[in-house]
Amino acid sequence: MLKKLFQSFRPPVRGPHHKRTTPEVINSGQHSLQRGQFSRHAVGIVERLQNAGYQAYLVGGCVRDQLLGITPKDFDVATSATPEQVRAEFRNARIIGRRFKLVHIHFGRDIIEVATFRANHSETEEDSHTSSRNESGRILRDNVYGTLEEDAQRRDFTINALYYDPVSERILDYANGVHDIRNRLIRLIGDPTQRYQEDPVRMLRAVRFAAKLNFGIEKHTVQPIRELASMLREIPSARLFEETLKLFLSGHAAITFEMLVDLQLFEPLFPASSEALEDNPTYTHTLISQALINTDLRIKQGKPVTPAFLFAALLWPALPLRALRLQSRGMPPIPAVQEAAHELIAEQCQRIAIPKRFTIPIREIWDMQERLPRRSGKRADQLLDNPRFRAGYDFLLLRESAGEETEGLGQWWTDYQDCNDSQRRDMIRELGGRDEGGAGPRKRKRSPNKRKRADNAADE
Repeated sequence: MLKKLFQSFRPPVRGPHHKRTTPEVINSGQHSLQRGQFSRHAVGIVERLQNAGYQAYLVGGCVRDQLLGITPKDFDVATSATPEQVRAEFRNARIIGRRFKLVHIHFGRDIIEVATFRANHSETEEDSHTSSRNESGRILRDNVYGTLEEDAQRRDFTINALYYDPVSERILDYANGVHDIRNRLIRLIGDPTQRYQEDPVRMLRAVRFAAKLNFGIEKHTVQPIRELASMLREIPSARLFEETLKLFLSGHAAITFEMLVDLQLFEPLFPASSEALEDNPTYTHTLISQALINTDLRIKQGKPVTPAFLFAALLWPALPLRALRLQSRGMPPIPAVQEAAHELIAEQCQRIAIPKRFTIPIREIWDMQERLPRRSGKRADQLLDNPRFRAGYDFLLLRESAGEETEGLGQWWTDYQDCNDSQRRDMIRELGGRDEGGAGPRKRKRSPNKRKRADNAADE
């Protein structure tokens, strides 16, 4: 699969840095698009802007996806009007963003994003209020407005540089994007190294589009990625959180993970998990892959997916070794696991800013791995009533599927949920002295007296 995704095909019509000043015009009879396929709100915005004397087109992913027979999630508009001019035309418009100023036009719950044509940045333009780069070439602010032709050249991939006019029903193609769609190929516009330096997130976008569309990545586009992967560390952690959700909640997370690892993009995103992948490759790879396969299946079935469970699985393989290190310094097992979890999440949030509304459930899912083996007295029923039980139980099954030995704990809980009250009491009695254990490192056995006192306390 990976070999298929990293293609070497290049069409003979142009070199890697070829720039077009005039587009290939594809008339209505030469393509499959119809204006009725697009959001009526987006079409209305284009018509209104054109009537006001501006250029305006539907652009990017909505055009690409419609050509591929995929229903677009968003409908974006590109125009020659500035954000202020767009806002003057629409009372329901709001200007957003600083790094990249945009207009959101609201129609109830629907939002149409309108962007002004951008131009490429001058290499010497360092003190401008509209554009700036850092020392490595990354664009820090991007509000240099330009022409339609300039806008096409500064877009990232050829398949995203397609402009559809719903009035004339023509496609304007400045970068042979239709050709690359037909050949199922991801190709950067311009010099790949420079384009990645301008915005390292483009490396993640190349992977995401290749996985989502089942496209290959053209060889010049893929070649610099491993060398430049470390530049992702310069990206704000809040932005990487959003990009990570796009990567793993697209319905193609399993192949995305394989590509990220292969292109050395996984380590800048998840350094501790990458270390676990080297130290314990079979277990780590199996657990993460299975979690992502399950995620893809739930998305395909239209079931909800929580980022907390996703991040819990991505980070879990790094937890046991850290807990063992703390135990080797004299910390008791359970506090060692809890402290290791705290440190691991704190470090991860330096790379990817996981919000507290997810980090708290991550800790609770992990904590449930410590509690699920402790079933005596009323504990089992109390755990069933815990709002995190289902996530914790699913996570236990995930660990077992990756090869963790839990002495049949997952099957016990599966049976317990299906039993009546009498059968459940029998299952608790049959446990005898086997009610111990937990996640990560093996716990020290308590003395019988201490265990008895703990069980009595649970029964009170």
